[in-house]
Amino acid sequence: MGFFIGLLLGVALGVGLVMGFARSENARSKRRSELAATVAAFSRMTVEDTRKLLPGEWFPSWVIFSQRQKFSYFLPLHLYFMHSPLFCILILIILSLQLNWLNAELAKIWPYVNEAASDLIRTSVEPVLEQYRPAILAALKFSKLTLGTVAPQFTGVSIIEEDKSGITMELELQWDGNPNIILDIKTLVGVALPIQVKDIGFTGIFRLIFKPLVEEIPCFGAVSYSLREKTKLDFTLKVIGGDLSALPGISDAIEETIRDAVEDSITWPVRKVVPILPGDYSDLELKPVGILEVKLVQARDLTNKDIIGKSDPFTVLYIRPLRDRTKTSKTINNDLNPIWNEHYEFIVEDVSTQSLTVKIYDDEGIQPAEFIGCAQVKLKDLQPGKVKDIWLKLVKDLVIQRDRKNRGQVHLELLYCPFGMKTEFTSRFATEKFSMTSLEKALKSSGNGIDAANIDRAAGQKKKEIIVRGVLSVTVISAENLPSMDVLGKADPFVVIRMKKSDTKNKTRVVNNSLNPIWNQTFDIVVEDALHDLLMLEVFDHDTFGKDYMGRCIMTLTRVMLEGEVRDSFPLEGTTNGSLNLYLKWAAQPIYRDSS
Repeated sequence: MGFFIGLLLGVALGVGLVMGFARSENARSKRRSELAATVAAFSRMTVEDTRKLLPGEWFPSWVIFSQRQKFSYFLPLHLYFMHSPLFCILILIILSLQLNWLNAELAKIWPYVNEAASDLIRTSVEPVLEQYRPAILAALKFSKLTLGTVAPQFTGVSIIEEDKSGITMELELQWDGNPNIILDIKTLVGVALPIQVKDIGFTGIFRLIFKPLVEEIPCFGAVSYSLREKTKLDFTLKVIGGDLSALPGISDAIEETIRDAVEDSITWPVRKVVPILPGDYSDLELKPVGILEVKLVQARDLTNKDIIGKSDPFTVLYIRPLRDRTKTSKTINNDLNPIWNEHYEFIVEDVSTQSLTVKIYDDEGIQPAEFIGCAQVKLKDLQPGKVKDIWLKLVKDLVIQRDRKNRGQVHLELLYCPFGMKTEFTSRFATEKFSMTSLEKALKSSGNGIDAANIDRAAGQKKKEIIVRGVLSVTVISAENLPSMDVLGKADPFVVIRMKKSDTKNKTRVVNNSLNPIWNQTFDIVVEDALHDLLMLEVFDHDTFGKDYMGRCIMTLTRVMLEGEVRDSFPLEGTTNGSLNLYLKWAAQPIYRDSS
């Protein structure tokens, strides 16, 4: 009897323990879920959200939020905690330090930092100064370089989410220093001048990348540093014991050289890698990742900067504002709607942060060019291997866009080709011996009856440049929402089709009394150089004694060459919402010509 009672009590006790443990685990799971939901809610909070919840006086003095920072900049560290908890603790300590205290400590050690940084700047920047030395100077080097007694001030800190192999920290920094920097320059005629660089004002963001994360102290293998963003860099040049204005052109040349040196030596994506632990860190160094093909097609409705006549626009394009990487278009005289149709290639080093910048100026002859407007395209918005046809609105300033003045628009065609991309742009004929763009290489691979070995043998003697010859079939289907041109509110439209490089013209029949005409007419056009030609379609209103212009459509042939066939609606310039419905078909016949 006692056995059965003990058995029942044991079973009851065991069941009770199991039920208690299960309930405890359920309670812990619920608390963890609630905590995770709370953390997720905090991670979505912006600076504005925190300011709504907490009054400004509740924030300690060392908490400084910039426009770039979010309240969640502590939270990404949980991604790295399992991999390197000690390093994450160190980062959390750094982030929690009072910036006032950090700036005070920097001021204490600044004399030692000044000495070390001065030597580092001299050894790293002098070769770059020599590289960008203006042709009018025979020598350009430092004779004295100290950073002065005023230490920079940190104004913000943030953590940028990356992959689990590294952590990126960004420090906002402001410096109005009193450095003692003297450049020794010597002109080609033998004149030596000591030039002082003074009144330096700098605001920017330094990026520190701790990568790779490892399991031994100090938990990272190397540190990479770079100037991520240069918000402001002002300085003045003064000849010691003289006037720099007495030598025209010298001041501008030296200032441009200094800015190029800063851009090329430390500005992102350039970065300096400092090994902390032994290892191979070549993968952290700056390397090209692809090519950006840019076709500058045209601009429209540009601001007129001339009192007599019209502006003479030209365009400057760059990804990195270095002299040897900046492209300048030809000048189109006396035209506010210029057509350039020029092609450029740019090296891409970091798709996630780099942008293509376009600036349009009015050529003033011997006087400095007058700025019309600028625009920018972020490379991360481009789909690799896909042509993007885009109109960009011109603005006065890319950072502070308060200008509501209409400065015009610029038309670009963009194609980003990453290195090693396994698409139709990978060509078995790709070789450095050929002076071809990525697009030309892609089209060349479809050439009929061309043997790769024969091409390689020929390339040893002369370079070959591709000419894409073919037949373009243009079907003008219809138009929609054309502007009214006649007294009765209608029009008698017809379309003129032509290639910009040839004099051949085709035109549709006239459709009477219609703002939504239907033509369904097809024209076959022999194109001699499709890579560098433009298809132009102009719509006119037929009158008894002439014709009235209604609008136009200008396009490159890149898309139809890559896709073979295109059926789409194309907007008409010069109209509110008019459009042309077209069907384009391409039959290529590539040929090659020798070029020296």
